[in-house]
Amino acid sequence: MPPSPTVENYLKAIFHAQAAVGGDRLVPLGQLAATLRVVPGTATAMVKTLAESELVHYEPYLGCRLTPAGQKLAARVLRRHRLIELFLVKELGMSWTEVHDEAEQLEHAVSDRLIDRIDEILGRPAVDPHGDPIPGPEGTVDQPDYQTLLTCPLQTPVTVGRITDQDAGFLRFIEENDLKPGRTVEVEARDARAESVRVKGHDSRRITIGARAASKLLVQVAGIVWLVLLGAGVAAGQSAPLEQPALPFEILDNSFLVEEAFNQEPGIVQNIVTAFRSQGGWEIGFTQEWPVRSQQHQLSYLVPFAGVSGVRGIGDVMINYRWQALLEGPGRPAFSPRLTIILPSGDADRGLGSGATGWQTNLPVSKQFGDVYLHANGGGTWLRGVATGDASTPAGHVTLFTPHGSGSLIYRVRPMLNAMVETTVESSHGVAGPGMTSRHRSVTFSPGARGGWNLGDHQLILGVAIPVTWAAGTRETAVFVYFSYELPFGR
Repeated sequence: MPPSPTVENYLKAIFHAQAAVGGDRLVPLGQLAATLRVVPGTATAMVKTLAESELVHYEPYLGCRLTPAGQKLAARVLRRHRLIELFLVKELGMSWTEVHDEAEQLEHAVSDRLIDRIDEILGRPAVDPHGDPIPGPEGTVDQPDYQTLLTCPLQTPVTVGRITDQDAGFLRFIEENDLKPGRTVEVEARDARAESVRVKGHDSRRITIGARAASKLLVQVAGIVWLVLLGAGVAAGQSAPLEQPALPFEILDNSFLVEEAFNQEPGIVQNIVTAFRSQGGWEIGFTQEWPVRSQQHQLSYLVPFAGVSGVRGIGDVMINYRWQALLEGPGRPAFSPRLTIILPSGDADRGLGSGATGWQTNLPVSKQFGDVYLHANGGGTWLRGVATGDASTPAGHVTLFTPHGSGSLIYRVRPMLNAMVETTVESSHGVAGPGMTSRHRSVTFSPGARGGWNLGDHQLILGVAIPVTWAAGTRETAVFVYFSYELPFGR
């Protein structure tokens, strides 16, 4: 028989109190009674009942603490609560300021099976909208080492990781002053006499808040992360191992040249149109991405249209499968390897395609650090049976292999505006003449920006970039335009 809502509320309250006092210290029953708004005698009687069920350890006149069984049960209640909060915000569009009370009611009514399904739909998230860690199915809870705005270093960038007060009015204050989890701020000064803290936000806006409010914002020193792109490859490094739950990016999976490691969420289809214009011609591509039952599997296709040397037509169509092998979480990036089949749908004789069937692999990795997202890719393209123009020799048809690597840094200027820097490197393998192949390296550096609008459960993204490519001793500048429209299906 499942525990009653009263039992679950007591266990959850003791769990929170233990986290606040730390270690194995006992939670005073007077404190527990005040939290649950009951008289001390009622709290004492209930704790004795929980002790008889071996859910708490009780010491008369001193207090109580959870047993391992009680700890696990309390964590399961928190798991339900925090996943419900995130579901209400992310899927139903409710404000983060109003979901706490709703989750308080629903956490006792939903089944573990439903919660596991919600967890899957949300992509196995690590934190709820307020930055609170979401326990795992077995009751394990990650507890990052936080400071507050009262104790963190002065004049040092810190990232807001968690808001401990769920009061709707306080959350509105946090939202209005852009102090939500994931934001990078600096404490410029503290005044002990006035009990105030002066904070500079990520956009250089300054605000003075009271010490009590400052104690409710948990932060970590922001790790400094740089993306280093080398001529022959891509490398990424960070100066500190500290990580923090970050406010999710409002725009995802909308890079231009560097693939991001995020499959489409269940029930959402994405339509993408790209246009590329250079001195050598133009190309327009249409891509559509569909989740398959869950976010773990995704199918998509790319249909290219090109114009080269006065010739226009369709190019080689690409059919893609991508597997969400890893979802991003504390200490790990997102990782979603992709396998692509290349169909010889273009007219190779007119310069529209290779005329051969091929396949491509790509290994995208993505990780967020506050207002910065880093993405890195590596992979290659194989084309089998490409004609070289000399059918009379064994080299009349060859297999071509082109390896590639790329990386990007995306900075959140505003919630729906990102600045981007992307770099790609590839060693192109192609036909040089009858019976001959050649290889040359090209490097592309592409600054750009993307922005958009959330229209209910639809999202519209527009972007532009200026790719500059160096290859074979020449430089070519192009214009890249991006359009994406995400919308629900099957709802």
